[in-house]
Amino acid sequence: MSRELLPIASWRDTSRYARRLVSRHRRPLAAAVVAFVLVGVCSVVPPWMLGRIVDAVAAGEPSIAPYAVAIAVAAVLGALFTAASIALLARAGEPALAELREEVLDTALHLDAQRIEAAGTGDLISRVGDDAGTVADALGEIVPLLVNSVVLIGFTTVGLFALDWRLGLAGLVAAPFYVLGLRWYLPRSGPLYREERIAQGELTEALVGGLHGAATLRAFGHEDRRLTIVDDRSARARDLSLTVFRLLTRFFARSNRAELIGLGSVLATGFLLVRADAVSVGAVTAAALYFHRLFNPIGALLTVFDSLQSTGAALARLVGVTQLPRPAQRTIAPTAPGPLVLDSVSHSYTPGHLVLAPTSLTIAPGERVSVVGATGAGKTTLGAIARGVLTPTDGAVSLAGHPYETLHPRDIRTRIALVSQDVHVFAGTLRDALTLAAADPDDQQLFAALGAVGADGWSAALPGGLDTRIGDGGQPLTPAQAQQIALARVLLADPWFVVLDEATAEAGSAGARDLEKAALAATNGRGALIIAHRLTQAEAADRILVLHEGTVVEQGTHTELLAHGGRYTELWQAWSSGAEPHPT
Repeated sequence: MSRELLPIASWRDTSRYARRLVSRHRRPLAAAVVAFVLVGVCSVVPPWMLGRIVDAVAAGEPSIAPYAVAIAVAAVLGALFTAASIALLARAGEPALAELREEVLDTALHLDAQRIEAAGTGDLISRVGDDAGTVADALGEIVPLLVNSVVLIGFTTVGLFALDWRLGLAGLVAAPFYVLGLRWYLPRSGPLYREERIAQGELTEALVGGLHGAATLRAFGHEDRRLTIVDDRSARARDLSLTVFRLLTRFFARSNRAELIGLGSVLATGFLLVRADAVSVGAVTAAALYFHRLFNPIGALLTVFDSLQSTGAALARLVGVTQLPRPAQRTIAPTAPGPLVLDSVSHSYTPGHLVLAPTSLTIAPGERVSVVGATGAGKTTLGAIARGVLTPTDGAVSLAGHPYETLHPRDIRTRIALVSQDVHVFAGTLRDALTLAAADPDDQQLFAALGAVGADGWSAALPGGLDTRIGDGGQPLTPAQAQQIALARVLLADPWFVVLDEATAEAGSAGARDLEKAALAATNGRGALIIAHRLTQAEAADRILVLHEGTVVEQGTHTELLAHGGRYTELWQAWSSGAEPHPT
């Protein structure tokens, strides 16, 4: 199945968004422009003074000190104004970039889970990572270079014409050749840069998928298959980068040709004018220096055009995320606990292939319902629909009589908690990890939650107690300990319902029973939909649903289903004959 990448904004929408961001910071931006203009004024002085020096020496003047002082003063002031311009530009650009990042992240956090899955996590990660970094580099390096180059070219051209209009026209001979080079390069490079950014996203997707699924890949012996995918996508990204580089070198060759033609024209015109006594040797010297000084800003400007292609492609991908529709701001929310109802819900990840056949399920407040079945039976899909992270292809879901589509996602999240087998431990303190669920619990509440899920022993032994740093760079946690934190968060959040999606699967035999007790504590008094990895969880449920190939084939209590002698009995007998017996 081909992936449905997140949208990429058009050039018009991207430009409009950038203007809107910048318009919020007009004052520092205007001050930066003034500082850049003063830099341009200072840049005109040295070539002019060098020309005057040539004429002064030719005329036998006793001192050239005033000209040298003017050059030194212009250099010092130019350096000061340059520093000021960059600082002022940062005051305008960095807040704008921060606002862009915040809006992209805010939109991404509100995306439906299936939308992210359809695009692939690599697409989103490459945007908020690589693309945001590209735009940040542009603000710090490319934009100052662009503005400075434009100002220098403008003032240098004015200085060239001020020396003699014929020398100015001679310098303009190079302009058509620069334009022709750009007209050749830009239409070819733009599409390549867009392809390059997409290829980087594809590569990131392959790497992230391989890292997340490393254990599964090793278990099935598919490491080579994944490496082949990574190699193919790496090769495509590399080949596109090399194609862009080859195109760039050909573009630079055209720019060098324009420089040669322009400088030759200025020198030839100056020679004829000096010979006719129309201008001085110093004026021609200044004109040649002016034109030679154009090499760097024009070269930088052309290089900036190249960088802007990459930056524009990155910015368009970021703006594309902000254009995704946000969830409607709904104000209706259930105020009292009521049943969680799934009415004939079904789902297909690909058209024509149902992973979950029409299923109806009502869970009353305080009722525990367990779902069992073989891998691929549709258990996780059912749990995701109940939690509201997956919209069913058909059917409807409601909470306390309110259809999900009338509720704000935040209202669903606060009333229905989800704990899966994949629990991420955020870098921070244990207190930080727990207060993700509740804003202002006191220490007594935190310790009570930890104690209820059996985490009081190891958490009390931490060197800094609740303020011990865990996760990356801190105290490492076992999978069971991480899951206990997740279950403690459920107690602190106090939702009406809990969806446990194989929440004890990563504990192993030694910690499974402790986690099952923790799961019972977290769901005590709440409605619960338990996707059971271990059938001992199903045994303790009020009702059991047996899924087989996406269809509910049996339901009832543990005792009723064993007496029936159907699919559940087969699963239970297979489980009971395993290495670890079920508790009696």
